[in-house]
Amino acid sequence: MRKTTRFKQLISDQKILVLPGAYDALSAKIVEQAGFKAVTLGGYPASASLLAKPDVSLLTLSEMVDHLRRIVDAVDIPVFGDGDTGHGNVTNVARTIQLFEKAGAAGLFIEDQVFPKRCGHMEGKQVVLVEEMCAKIKAAVDARRDPDLVIMARTDALAVYGLEAAIERGNRYREAGADLIFIEAPQSIDDMRRITKGVKAPLLANMVEGGKTPILSASELQAIGYSAVAFPLSTLYASAWALREVMAKLAQEGSTKSHLEQMVAFEKFNSLVGLEEIRSRESHYYRSLFDQLHATDKRRKE
Repeated sequence: MRKTTRFKQLISDQKILVLPGAYDALSAKIVEQAGFKAVTLGGYPASASLLAKPDVSLLTLSEMVDHLRRIVDAVDIPVFGDGDTGHGNVTNVARTIQLFEKAGAAGLFIEDQVFPKRCGHMEGKQVVLVEEMCAKIKAAVDARRDPDLVIMARTDALAVYGLEAAIERGNRYREAGADLIFIEAPQSIDDMRRITKGVKAPLLANMVEGGKTPILSASELQAIGYSAVAFPLSTLYASAWALREVMAKLAQEGSTKSHLEQMVAFEKFNSLVGLEEIRSRESHYYRSLFDQLHATDKRRKE
């Protein structure tokens, strides 16, 4: 089964889909090994890991696609990507869709912020006209070669025009062809309930630790009416915290000896990144060569 088809089925399943966020290939591998059925890559963690910069439209389309491709290559589960604003007008949106598709994405989202956009939980956002965003969605749908490629439309209108306007946009974007709708940064559970009642489409919730939206469990979000939930920054924030802790120890003590129990051991890390599989593959292909060399050496000695 194609990853796009699998991802589309996961979105439509009765059980809510949990999408942990990855910031690179290694974090995506850890997400996969934890048993999750799909993973997402957002612009925020990609900007942080590649540039050590905030999510303010500094990352280019080609940089994002290259980063996504490495993650897709590292895991067997579907990868959901971040297409930002589509990187321009309808022509740019079409190319964005095609590049993400070629990179192996199972789906991606585009949003209605004015470029340069910013993280959805930051202040000062602006959004484009509804008609412009609808045109982008239609262009995205027409550009995909695989009909199962999931296209999600995100709106940041709640922060600009209020909840009712955001709900209206969600429905308009669904009518334009979006498979999944994402209304960013509701600030209460009541608002989240109003969103799921008002938008006639599958919905994604976004759980940003320290952000504007209350952090709820997957089961709580499913009960409210969401089809999917992303935890886009959990791996990034956890990794940043762990790195700061171990570097503080090293700076204070001149060694990491007292911190070893909070680190992955050498052999376990090698297993995590697949060293055993590589060695097994090498042994399989080189066995006949080794046998031949051994036989030749034996004849020489005789």
